[in-house]
Amino acid sequence: MKREVTGIFRGNEKGFGFVKIEDEEGEIYISRGNTGEALDGDEVLVKIIENDSRKEHNEGKIIKVLSHNKNKIVGVFQKSKNFGFVVPDDKKINTDIYISKKNSKKVKNKQKVVVQITKYPKGNKSAEGVIIEVLGNVNQAGVDMLSLVKEYDLPYEFPEPVINEAKSIKQEIAKKDIPNRLDLREKEIFTIDGEDAKDLDDAVAVEKLKNGNYLLNVSIADVSYYVKENSKLDKEALLRGTSIYMLDRVIPMLPKELSNGICSLNQKTDRFAITVLMEIDKDGYVVSSDIKKSIINVTRRMSYKEVQAILNEANNEDKVKVKKKKNSEPIEKINLNKEELYAKEEKEKLLQECSNYVKHFKLMEELANILKKRRNIAGSLNLDIPESKIILDENGIAIDVKKYDMYFSNEIIEQFMLTANETVAEKFYWLEAPFIYRVHEVPDLDKIKDLNAFLWNLGYKIKTTRRYRASKSFCRCFR
Repeated sequence: MKREVTGIFRGNEKGFGFVKIEDEEGEIYISRGNTGEALDGDEVLVKIIENDSRKEHNEGKIIKVLSHNKNKIVGVFQKSKNFGFVVPDDKKINTDIYISKKNSKKVKNKQKVVVQITKYPKGNKSAEGVIIEVLGNVNQAGVDMLSLVKEYDLPYEFPEPVINEAKSIKQEIAKKDIPNRLDLREKEIFTIDGEDAKDLDDAVAVEKLKNGNYLLNVSIADVSYYVKENSKLDKEALLRGTSIYMLDRVIPMLPKELSNGICSLNQKTDRFAITVLMEIDKDGYVVSSDIKKSIINVTRRMSYKEVQAILNEANNEDKVKVKKKKNSEPIEKINLNKEELYAKEEKEKLLQECSNYVKHFKLMEELANILKKRRNIAGSLNLDIPESKIILDENGIAIDVKKYDMYFSNEIIEQFMLTANETVAEKFYWLEAPFIYRVHEVPDLDKIKDLNAFLWNLGYKIKTTRRYRASKSFCRCFR
């Protein structure tokens, strides 16, 4: 390695850090006394002071900051008599920002603020800055989320030209383009999402064919029909890359006119979609498939909880019969509190409204089990890791943390989406068309050996040969 190299400094809240060199695997360790004037994310020039191949990291000293990564920092303002300073939320930034009395007159102690850095730290001197925005009191509801938005410079608002372009799009489908699409509006099709989902971008339907196979249709909102290449919407979506889901809000990739409007597969509404049609045999293999531009009309919006309630009821052979006393409420209802009574009435209402759809959800359950079995045989790992959900009150204050309820209905959608993704990927592979794939590469043999050294103490071992490194080996090890 060269004696002097450039890279990106990644600080640690304890004072030391590492410098990542582009196109190189290893990092250079920087001790607390050798970080110089660098802040987390800065591009720096590093002098190698210890180069030992036997050690995990070379050691270096930052001799120059080439460019600063941040010029705005979010933190808590601490007020004193003649000046103030901001303590950064990001603990990897090991400097407070000095604020003169002149620049802090209207700011109160313990408020969250955004500070513009005017002077970076030099020698023993702290950074200096000007407060450009007050976000609110530290304990004020929503300020923590807003702080994250500002800290990472998330695109919370859309530029006006992008909003205007979104508003110019009609919220009804173009009738002239219907004849050019596969018309699936007569099919019973469902969206199944979380109860608090705002944008509904996928819908599913399953039928049993005469030959005993299953026909699975997975429809995705046809966003490309409305977001044209190189349009303002397209360029903005490219910059954002994805929607960002936070605790109490969503920062969407597309304006609400699209994400919650014409591109959302709302119930009882005609929508343009891209539909993957898959014929699947009794062993879970796709025997034929096609991808079509379509028009659909969602029969009903369902939640995972609702679908699971319907499946539980359908699978319960010993249904509880409500016994009634003469001139009185049913016995079951007498001993229920208001909350339980309301939940029971809501369930009964759901079962009544969806009585005609039970066969669809039973068929989905049947097919999902077949697909899951095939994946398990192929070596799929079932990483059933519990998730938590933070409960907020009406003011946005966190009041509880509960386990996020996962049902088999969640897995139904997961299995269907995985199958659709595989089908589309395979289609484009054989077409030899440019395509973006997300893959899990074959594990590195040396890394498996290192893992085995640890697993050996627990009584496990992963089979490792250069000819055999399939996922089945991992699956057999942990089952």
